Amino acid sequence: MILHRLHQTDNVAVALRNLPAGASVTIGDARLTLRENVPFGHKLALTDIAAGQPVIKYGQPIGVATADIPAGAYVHTHNLCSARASTLTAVVPPSPVPFVPSITLLSPAESVSFPGFRRPDGLAGTRNHVLVLPTVVCANTAARRIAAAVPGVTVLPHPYGCAQLDIARIQTVLTSLGAHPNVAAVLVVGLGCETVQARDLAAEIAASDKPVEVVSIQDEGGMPAAIARGTDIVRRMAEKAARQVREPCAFDQLIVGLECGGSDATSGLVSNPVIGQVADRVIAAGGTVLLSETTELMGAEHVLAQRAVNPEVGRRIVEIVAAVEQEALEAGVDLRGLQPTPGNMAGGVTTIEEKSLGCIYKAGSAVVQGVLDYGQRPPGRGLYVMDTPGQDAESITGMVAGGAQVILFSTGRGTPLGAPLAPTIKLTANPQTAVRMAEHVDLSAAAVLEGQSTVEEEGEKLWRLLWRVVGGQPTTAETWGDGELAITRAGPTV
Repeated sequence: MILHRLHQTDNVAVALRNLPAGASVTIGDARLTLRENVPFGHKLALTDIAAGQPVIKYGQPIGVATADIPAGAYVHTHNLCSARASTLTAVVPPSPVPFVPSITLLSPAESVSFPGFRRPDGLAGTRNHVLVLPTVVCANTAARRIAAAVPGVTVLPHPYGCAQLDIARIQTVLTSLGAHPNVAAVLVVGLGCETVQARDLAAEIAASDKPVEVVSIQDEGGMPAAIARGTDIVRRMAEKAARQVREPCAFDQLIVGLECGGSDATSGLVSNPVIGQVADRVIAAGGTVLLSETTELMGAEHVLAQRAVNPEVGRRIVEIVAAVEQEALEAGVDLRGLQPTPGNMAGGVTTIEEKSLGCIYKAGSAVVQGVLDYGQRPPGRGLYVMDTPGQDAESITGMVAGGAQVILFSTGRGTPLGAPLAPTIKLTANPQTAVRMAEHVDLSAAAVLEGQSTVEEEGEKLWRLLWRVVGGQPTTAETWGDGELAITRAGPTV
């Protein structure tokens, strides 16, 4: 197979290999002669498309033709643009679509529990981190040195904690990370004069009933003494954590975050649908799934809103997309100039609508139960949308703060980025990336594009890999030690 048409109403198809001008291709009953070279992952017109008419992919408009496009022509930025309006109009979603899980679980046992670490507050972790958490950028060096002195200890340096108008959000997210179910114990390291006070942060984390201690650089008289005392504390914490064992934990305690980064055409074609298979499976087993990246719902919000549990949730999906687009316009920035990214476009994704319609495949087919604020823990089970930026590090930090104990991350062009505290499983369907970036890929689904596998078969592989990772198998991001903390700011630094 050299071409793929995703939906019967599409007037474009995707090249599954580099196609030269003059080549003759067949799709369905139609035979076309290519007018131009069409790179792998990029689009060609199946019919004549007049200027001003919609270009259809995924069964939805992905933009408007900016020139007449004859059948067999290459379709990309030179003749296609986003149809997003500059003035935003709210869409009232239609009646919700009922969802009936259609995926069979692997076994009854797996639908009941997963092997995790039980926490005193009743939550369950997939990892057992001893965490060194600085309150402020000024304490990062001390925190790093304390963590480096004890093998296996995790540190989350960051540039926050003082002289910021949104300090309440910063402290809330830091508290959520310290109280995260993947964390066994926490040492909070402060400078002493910062806005986020170490003892206040520790007290908030201690509400999760896990061990929390504090070291203040100023109280100790400088970094050497603070590092020495902190190292002693963390060594004791690590020795105690090492004695903890995994136990069967209720599956309804599992929260899975969904992310895509470095996307190309293969993300929407294969990787995200494969993740969608697993998302449905997690939800059918009683777990929870988080879909984030509000900017990457633009142009697909109407589709997602139709899956809302009620009209109010549907309206909220539309509202958060409108709000982020309006905020950017008021700042003099048109998001259509930032999304897709240059890498996305080089990989065949032309418009924000196209990127978003491919993005939401990660969420499978479940009903959307609600819309969460950044870093908010879901109040129930099932599928939730979290209002986060599209920037990967900020998005996954928000989901981890919301309780996600594992991240499923699709990538077309490849990225080493991992989540703080949560194992991050990388999936690609780009055969070149699977080889070139092999050290950063946990599962390749490229066989689907080569006709040697199916989305369902790769979904089964990802489901089994999820179980192994939840049970302790390290991911490539964990092996590299990649877990960047990046909190979305809600105000300036002062």
